[in-house]
Amino acid sequence: MSENALEVEGLQKAFRVGAGNVVACNNVNFAIPPGGSMGLVGESGSGKSTIARMLVGLETPDAGTIHVRGRQLGTRERGRAARLRRAKEIQMVFQDPYGSLDRRLTVAQCLDQAMKLHGVTSGTSRASRVSGLLDQVGLLAKHGESKPHQLSGGQRQRVAIARCLAIEPSVMVLDEAVSALDVSVQAQILALLNEIRASSGIALLFVSHDLAVVSEVTDDVLVMYRGSVLEQGNTSQVLNHPEHSYTKLLLSSMPGPCWNPKAVMQRRAAFEAEVAT
Repeated sequence: MSENALEVEGLQKAFRVGAGNVVACNNVNFAIPPGGSMGLVGESGSGKSTIARMLVGLETPDAGTIHVRGRQLGTRERGRAARLRRAKEIQMVFQDPYGSLDRRLTVAQCLDQAMKLHGVTSGTSRASRVSGLLDQVGLLAKHGESKPHQLSGGQRQRVAIARCLAIEPSVMVLDEAVSALDVSVQAQILALLNEIRASSGIALLFVSHDLAVVSEVTDDVLVMYRGSVLEQGNTSQVLNHPEHSYTKLLLSSMPGPCWNPKAVMQRRAAFEAEVAT
């Protein structure tokens, strides 16, 4: 397992809803090598965000294992020390960077605080590292003195990425991290992420409903529906030559020059009838 930055085996999770259970994750398996990038795609309710939350410790799996660089992460660890150990291995970038950043702190203070929390104790070395992080994510030195409300959405997301990089994790999980941004800003952030993984060897897990975004930033992809993986493989192969009817449905749902909403509705009806049987 040491050859992979992240390895997930037999991951399962169900939630109690009313008198029954809703399966959010059903025996999910995947691995990402150092510097690799994988996409989790599917509609709302497919279970992709539940997987992301289990990886970073915000949800507890019912079964299965999570390994980072060959070391198994505890699924039921509690306490501050356990949370810090996990955060050192896996960091998460959320959809709303404004909500995930402390509005009272400047960007430089935010990055400095993250490093101090994880053991970079020299103030001089932290100050130098802050400067390097700003440059790494395409921000200017002056942005270090700004607070979140003074930045654009794209700049705030760059700060969120820099905060993850400050801790030097092995894996970065991005949960719909560009969905709230303009298309042109999305392209800039995706290019930045590709540069970061190439230069640092960090592994990326990209959670998204947008197949176009996933095609730009991932090597491999898992297509999920109601907690189960229906298709997985090389991103280009899966998206250009899909085998499962649900993958074909997702692709046909993407608006384009020849988009036919009526045909999409018919394909969805056929898929739901197939699932029901």
